[in-house]
Formats: sequence, C-alpha cells, structure tokens
Amino acid sequence: MQTREGLDLRKIVVTIVMFVGSILFLLPFIWMLVTSFKVESEVFTYPIQWLPKEWNAIENYKEVWFGQYPFTMYYWNSIKVAVITTTLSCLVSAMAAYGFSKIKFKASNFLFMIVLVTYMIPGQAILIPQFILYRNIGLFDSHLGLIMLGSFSVLGTFMLRQFFMGLHQEFIESAKIDGAGHGRIFWSIAMPLVKPAVATYAILRFIWTWNDYQNPLIFIRSDRLLTLPIAVQKFTSMSGEFYSLIMAAAVSAILPLILIFIIGQKSVIEGIALGGVKG
Repeated sequence: MQTREGLDLRKIVVTIVMFVGSILFLLPFIWMLVTSFKVESEVFTYPIQWLPKEWNAIENYKEVWFGQYPFTMYYWNSIKVAVITTTLSCLVSAMAAYGFSKIKFKASNFLFMIVLVTYMIPGQAILIPQFILYRNIGLFDSHLGLIMLGSFSVLGTFMLRQFFMGLHQEFIESAKIDGAGHGRIFWSIAMPLVKPAVATYAILRFIWTWNDYQNPLIFIRSDRLLTLPIAVQKFTSMSGEFYSLIMAAAVSAILPLILIFIIGQKSVIEGIALGGVKG
C-alpha cells in the first residue's frame, strides 16, 4: 500500500513538472498568437498584457493575406511543393526500403551501406554541384526542381527499412506460394502492415519540406514561385517596424503544421508503438 501511495505521489509530481514545463514551452507561441491580435501600440507594453485592450486581428490578418505582399500565392506554392514532395518521398523510400529488406540479391547489404554513407555528406557540401546540375538540365527556378530535391531521402529509406524488416517472412512466402509477385506483395501486404510508420514519416517529411528555407533560397529566383519561409522573411523585412503583422504572418505560417500534427498524431503514436514492439 505504501509503495502504491509512493508511486502515486511520484506520478503526481512528474505530472505537475511536465505540466509546468509544457506551459513554459507554450508561452512564446501564446505570446506570438496574442500579439497577432493586438494593435501595434500595445505590443511592447509593460507589464505584458496577455489580452489586448483593442482587438485588431481582422486588420492584421487581412494585411498579411491580402495586402501588398499577399500570402495566398505563397501558401499555394508551399502546399503544392510539400504535398507532392511528401507523396513521392514516401513512395520512393518505401519501395527502396522494401527492396533492401525483403528482396535478397548479391551486394544488397553493400549497396545499402553506400546509401547510408551518402547521409554522412552534409547537404551544404553538394549545393554547388546541385546548382550547376539543375541549371544545366533546366530544373533551376522551378517547383519541379524543389520537389526532386526532397523526393529521395536516405533517412526515410533507413527508417522504413527497419519497419519492413520487422514483418514476418511467412507473410511474404505465403504470398509467393499463391503466385503474387513483389509488386503485389508490396502494395497489398507490406504497405498496409507498415502504414503507421509511413504516416509518421509522411508527417515528418511534410514538416521538413514546409519549413525548408535553404533550397528555395538557392534554387528559386522568381517571386511568383517562392515558398512560405522565404515569403515570411521578405515580409519581415518589409514590415520590420510592425511586430503585430510579423506575428500574424508567423502564426499563418505554422498553422498548417499544427493542424497536420493534430490530425496525424494518432498515426505517429502507432508508428512509435510499432517500432517499440518490432521484432
């Protein structure tokens, strides 16, 4: 009984500590959100006014979305690039992971090690060769170029390979006895079994692509093709004296990420649980 009471006390203390920690982590976001609702004169008042005396949310967000530097076009660009990149990256990584884990051929382990070795090369080290290559083949200053840059992921291949390796070989052998080829096995058996893992990687890939600043900065020149991270930076430069507008732009930029995580958090938890009991 004492052990149980002691355990309950520890749980209560840990819960309180985690709650306080979560509040501290959320405070910057809360301040950013509240500031986006304020008039500019109330942004830096001291002490901090968490609730604005004068609400100006409609004007702030109207200026962000439909003002001199509208976000509508950049939102569409980011959504298009992020969705297509995520879809292609999940497909390519899943196919490569299945091949390396379930198709036995000579030098498969050696080829997989070569793939892993490429992950050790910093992305910045190959920017110049990529830039020259994309300019010569006509992919520079295009969304197709951005999509191709993010559609092949060593980390995604490695991550999904670990889950495919956890699938019992009996499933594969039974399907082969029934006459199924690797294409049918991949789509009808393997993919449904690792769907939580693929969903987890898809969420991560979407977030990475949505927040990507480096590649659009280097490979995009036309203003009409810019994605949201570059647009936010340019908007900040133009509106440097108006922090309420900057905060409204920042909230608009991260809102899709919050929605994606809320919608996909169940799949993320399932993917983590699947990885924990794998093998």
